[in-house]
Amino acid sequence: MEETPELGEADTATQDFLLQQTMLRIKDPLKSLTFYNKCLGMTLLLKLDFPYMKFSQYVLGYEDGKDIPEDVKEREAWAFSCKATVVLTHNWGSENDEKPFHNGNSEPLGFGHIGIAVPDIYAACKRFEQLGVKIVKKPNDGKIKGLAFIEDPDGYWIEIFSPDNMASIMTCTQ
Repeated sequence: MEETPELGEADTATQDFLLQQTMLRIKDPLKSLTFYNKCLGMTLLLKLDFPYMKFSQYVLGYEDGKDIPEDVKEREAWAFSCKATVVLTHNWGSENDEKPFHNGNSEPLGFGHIGIAVPDIYAACKRFEQLGVKIVKKPNDGKIKGLAFIEDPDGYWIEIFSPDNMASIMTCTQ
């Protein structure tokens, strides 16, 4: 096993940095927005259209819809200051391309997944099954028990886990 390097304290110049977004390319905005809203409970925080570059972006996150500013400029600044959002990018015309986006989990390996923490992984997976969501790995399948993977409409994997169980899951895999 590779040893973890000693990193020390983070540079104080980065104290106000935050992981703000992960961008995923999508083919069908309606399917993807429905999935992230209805299946994962995310709220659409902002939609941006870029006609001159022929794409749209949808910023989603776990924020209360009542907190979304009415003013467009305020909404943009607010949405891009929220923690851990997903930005779904639709390049216009990609829906006509039959070639799927590479999800990073087949060769060549690359991007792996995003993760969603849930209070009860078994209840969440039961709900996903009822909604017809593709489950790549059920909580009791495989070598690592207690976490699951589902797939979004474009084939991206989403890890589903309960924070309370992660310590015991990680110690069982060593």
